[in-house]
Amino acid sequence: MNPISTLLSNLNYPAIFVLMLLESTVVPVPSEFVVTPAAYHAASGELSLPLIILFATLGADVGASINYFVAKYVGRPVVYRFANSRLGHLCLLNQEKVEQSERYFDRHGVAATLTGRFVPVIRHLISIPAGLARMNYTKFIVFTTIGAGGWHTVLALLGYYLHSIVPEEQLNDTIAEYAEYIKLVILVLLVVAIAWLLVRRRMRK
Repeated sequence: MNPISTLLSNLNYPAIFVLMLLESTVVPVPSEFVVTPAAYHAASGELSLPLIILFATLGADVGASINYFVAKYVGRPVVYRFANSRLGHLCLLNQEKVEQSERYFDRHGVAATLTGRFVPVIRHLISIPAGLARMNYTKFIVFTTIGAGGWHTVLALLGYYLHSIVPEEQLNDTIAEYAEYIKLVILVLLVVAIAWLLVRRRMRK
C-alpha cells in the first residue's frame, strides 16, 4: 500500500492536512474522497466537522503557497519543463493544463484564486499563474482560504448528510455521483456570478 492509500484509509486531522496539502500542489488527490469520507465519520462522532474543514483548508493553503512561491521564483519555462516531464505526467500534469489555468487567471484576474477552487482541473493549479503573475501574497492567501474553505464546507456537509442514507461500503460510489452534480451546480453559479459582475462593471462605466 502506497503512502497516499495509507493516509486515505486512516483519516485523521494530520492525514487530512497532508492530503489536502498534496492536492493543492501537483499530486492528484481528489478532495471529495478525503473531506467527504472524513465528514461521514464525523457524523458518528469519530471526528469534528469544523476541525475537518479547518485542517483541510490549512492544508490547501500550504500546498497552494508552495505552488505560488515555486512559480514566482522559478518562472514559466521551468514550470512548463516540469509539466512536460515524466514526473509531471505521473502527477497527471501537462503543459496544456497549466496553460488552461493561466487562461482562467487572465480572464478572471485575482478573483480566480477564489473561484478557481471550485473548478475541476483548475482547482489545484490556479496558484501557479498567481505566482507567475506575482500576485500580492496576502490577497492570494485570503482568496485561497475563502475558496478552499467554501469547497471543503460543501464536501463536508455532503459527507455528514450521506451518513444517514448511505452504507459505508457504497460511500465512494455515491460521492463520485454527487460530486459531479455539485461541480455542475457550482459551475453554473460561477458563470451567473461572473456574468453579473461583468454587467455591473459595464453599467458603472
